[in-house]
This record gives sequence, structure tokens and C-alpha cells, in this order.
Amino acid sequence: MRMTRVAAAAAAAALALTVAACGGDDGGDADTGAGSKDFEAGTTMARLNEAQKIVIGTKFDQPGFGLKGLDNKPAGFDVEIGKIIAGELGIPEDKIEYIETPSAVREEVLEQGKADIVVATYTINDKRKERIDFAGPYYVAGQHIMVRSDDSSITGPDSFKAGDKKVCSVQGSTPGDNIKQYLANPASPGEQLVLFDGYQKCVDALTNGQVDAVTTDNVILLGYVANSDGKFKLTGEKFTEEPYGIGVKKGDTAFRDFINDTLEKIYADGRYEKAWKDTAGKFDENVPQGPAVNRY
Repeated sequence: MRMTRVAAAAAAAALALTVAACGGDDGGDADTGAGSKDFEAGTTMARLNEAQKIVIGTKFDQPGFGLKGLDNKPAGFDVEIGKIIAGELGIPEDKIEYIETPSAVREEVLEQGKADIVVATYTINDKRKERIDFAGPYYVAGQHIMVRSDDSSITGPDSFKAGDKKVCSVQGSTPGDNIKQYLANPASPGEQLVLFDGYQKCVDALTNGQVDAVTTDNVILLGYVANSDGKFKLTGEKFTEEPYGIGVKKGDTAFRDFINDTLEKIYADGRYEKAWKDTAGKFDENVPQGPAVNRY
């Protein structure tokens, strides 16, 4: 029997809806999760999904985790975790806005609403939880020390106790606070501890001989070592544990639960492992086990 024009149009529309629901063959929204999703009204998830935009605070100077390249786009493990969260919110990658978030201002950008989440090698601790909330952790790093390759005088944090070595870290960072206990005068670190607003300045100071060492988390330093053409090396062993979390605005429990659910999902489905191998795994081939999230 011949199909009428109206019936034909209806059939075509139904077919189009079916293809759209399946995501098509081009891997578009099926891979990213972008598009409208059913979130409870009034939640941060609903607001971001409706706006189809998210602002993510991250680092721009940390190889493997968050480094802004020649294409003017940040790349790294933290960036990939941010992309995954955006995708679970139904937001495509081209609707993500990244803002540089140095250690000293991470709480501030969340409190002032300048960022929706902060994924920036952000160690979870009680002091920070007084101002913001954390999802995660999604990775556990450890503090380490980087020196020039020809320097054998520094073998670990205790080497700074004599007071004749300068070490560099970043303002507002956990490593900057941790290293003070190993200095000659912990209460007044003076010129022995040099603090900048970004790690690249520390690396430049090490290169120029202004400081004798740089200290921060192992995976960050591994990136600098790998890109140094043999100028730098790690010395000693890791001497702390640094659980990295994802910062959200204080009191937003529903959003924090959503991100924790997302982390547990990607531990199981392979996206976490892929994100690591594509980024920080180039410097550290040991794929980490996704740590248990803390639903405090």
C-alpha cells in the first residue's frame, strides 16, 4: 500500500529521533554525554546542564596534570577529570571554560563563584574544608624534592636542616607548608624557603642557581624532570601523602555526591585509566588505583 506524505514524514521523524537517541555513528554526544539530562530542579547539576557551560579552575604550569600548551589550551590528568565531570553533566568539551587557579586562590575562586569546580592538584585537608567542600580523592600523590642533576648534596628533606640550602615551593600550597618543619628555623624560614605564585618560577630559579631545590608533589616534579633534557632529577623518597580532591562550593552536598558518583563510575569503566595513560602516565607508567572517595 502506498504511504501518504503525512505518514512518510512521521516515519522519517521517528527514525531521526531513534538515531539521535542512539547517538549516531560519529561518536559525538554518545562519547561526551553532552546534551539535556534529567537532574533535580534547583541543583547545581541542573543549573550547569541548562546553561550548557561550566567553569573549571585548574593549573596552567604543571606538566602531566595541568599545563597550557602552544595551542593555548590546558592539558593533563586534572583537565581530563574535569572534562569527564562536564560530560556527565551533559556539557560538551567546547563549552568548558578553564581559568588559571594558582594554589593561593583556589578557595577564593569557589567562594566568589568564579569557578564551578577546581581540579588543580588540590590536596584535601581540614583547614581548606573550613571554606570549601571536596569530592574525592581521585589520586594520592606524595611530596618529593627535585634538584639539579649534578647535585648530590641533597638526599631528602633532612638535608635542609643545616640551613645552607634554599628550597622553592608555591604560595598557599601544602608542600610549601610541609617543608618548613625540615628547615633550620621552622618558625622563621626566612630566605631559606623561597615562595612564588607558580612552579615554573621555581624551576627557573633552580635552573639559574637561585635555589638548590624545588619541592612539590612527585607527579608534578616528574613532568619537569622529563622535560628538562637531563638537567633535573628527583632525590630521596616521597615523604608525605597528598590526597587530591575536587573543590566545590561549601555546603553543596548534592553536587559533591554527584562528582563522587562520577569518580566511582570511571574507576570501573576504564575512563580513569585512559585519562592517566594519556597524560601523567607519560611520566609515570604505573596506573594508580582510584582511591576510595570520602563521603563525609
